[in-house]
Amino acid sequence: MTEILAPTFIPLDIELLGDAEGRVVVLSEGGERMDKGARRINRLTRGALARLIASDAFAKAEVGDAMEVAWPTGMAAEAVQVVRIDRKMGLNEARKVGGAIGKAARGKDVLVLAGSLRHTAEIALGAMLRAYDFTDHKTPGDDAAKTGSLTFAVANAEVMKAQEAGLTAVAEGVFFARDLVNEPANVLTTTEFAARLQALEALGLQVEVLDEPELEKLGMGALLGVGQGSESPSKVVVMQWNGGVKGAAPLALVGKGVVFDTGGISIKPAAGMEDMTMDMGGAGTVAGVMKTLALRNAPANVVGLVGLVENMPDGRAQRPGDVVRSMKGDTIEVINTDAEGRLVLADVLWYAQERFKPAAMVDLATLTGAVVIGLGHENAGVFSNDDAFCKAFLKAAEHEGEGAWRMPLGKGYADQLKSRVADVKNVGGRPGGAVTAAEFLRRFVKGETPWAHLDIAGVALRSDDTPLAPKGATGWFVRSLDRLVRDGWEG
Repeated sequence: MTEILAPTFIPLDIELLGDAEGRVVVLSEGGERMDKGARRINRLTRGALARLIASDAFAKAEVGDAMEVAWPTGMAAEAVQVVRIDRKMGLNEARKVGGAIGKAARGKDVLVLAGSLRHTAEIALGAMLRAYDFTDHKTPGDDAAKTGSLTFAVANAEVMKAQEAGLTAVAEGVFFARDLVNEPANVLTTTEFAARLQALEALGLQVEVLDEPELEKLGMGALLGVGQGSESPSKVVVMQWNGGVKGAAPLALVGKGVVFDTGGISIKPAAGMEDMTMDMGGAGTVAGVMKTLALRNAPANVVGLVGLVENMPDGRAQRPGDVVRSMKGDTIEVINTDAEGRLVLADVLWYAQERFKPAAMVDLATLTGAVVIGLGHENAGVFSNDDAFCKAFLKAAEHEGEGAWRMPLGKGYADQLKSRVADVKNVGGRPGGAVTAAEFLRRFVKGETPWAHLDIAGVALRSDDTPLAPKGATGWFVRSLDRLVRDGWEG
């Protein structure tokens, strides 16, 4: 588990600023206005801070942009970092400011002069999230032992200290999801994935692992068909958090956990296949949410279910043209073995409803390339059968700054899935590919259950840095789903 650079909050003592080591961060909106901490640093540096803030370059900077004075005269610090702010900035801008701090924070001792600035908690969260660095498979360097520290000098230290645990709980969940997605498939097998989820029992979650014999008894032929060509056994892991009203129906979170996707017999091109270690991104997000809920002792009932499989070409592998029977009882003609995630989700969705009778249900999956074509890497596709539930999720995602865009559903799309030999086929052709995939999943949602399908194929893994994450896994929607629970969709 990547270590969290957790924040601490202290009162500001301007007399100690000259002796502060590592990095000292000043938050400024430009102009001549300076708080007492900034004024002290300006005196120590003989006006260097004021000159930077008055520069044309800083005047043109946007909120979250950072500049620095290296090895400033009069201070022990190795750098004074100045981050552009707007005192009227919103939550997402505050997180971006934190991201600028966190980008340079890992392995450093960082002191942030936040004073009485609003949204300090969001700045701290942004710094924690951006300080993430997945180094599990890199040979340690000379400075590997130094993790650094993140300290905020604030006017209301006691108030902020009360928020420390909640902020860290969110970051822990995001980091857990990122670590899972970043792991190579030879490390994160279905068995190892299940073991990491079982370890969450130490936090108070109830965790069960259903192995292949149990899945066969349940009739999960769709899920089992995907993994039958792999040496890694298929599994379903159930994680329960019962922190709400006893007996109240839970919110169900269902994740696609394809630990590696070759495409099966419908094998993918070699170029880019190495990124298919992220095809368990939906399951990783579900795991991250469940960890956050447990760490913050959420007053809610939530169950997380993930289907763990590996899609490999083998003498026993599923073939195009095969017909499998789902747990629901529907038969499915497998047109393309690379459209495997929906087969996994179909059985786990049905099992979640049969066993838990959830108040609402969300599934997450790196499901289609089509959603990436449509929405790029800034938004995930959102499909839902319930306007109120969808609106609640979109509100939570907007609050957390995680892009989400509602997509359509409809009978015309569902008609593309008609099969000549079975009840349904698993692909509906190229047109509307993300929508037909969602329509396939809707077939396995009972009519009375509010449901949202989140296609995160474009956002789960990024090839570029973002304000809150280095390139690689993002942990997208851990925060949004935690927010959804906070806002009342806990059952």
